[in-house]
Amino acid sequence: MGKIKTHKASAKRFSVTANGKVKMFRASHRHNTGNKNAKRLRHLRSSDMVQGKMAENIKAMI
Repeated sequence: MGKIKTHKASAKRFSVTANGKVKMFRASHRHNTGNKNAKRLRHLRSSDMVQGKMAENIKAMI
């Protein structure tokens, strides 16, 4: 059985930390930022961890 290819779109959007957690960046931070308040934009700047079964699926793609 051959190797599984990396899903390049997922590899660009997610990364796996040293502890094996999947890190993602939040959406809605590129366009129409003038309509969003500063607190919301500050929150969107930070990254977040993917939880549960979705993290396992992403790890298989990366």
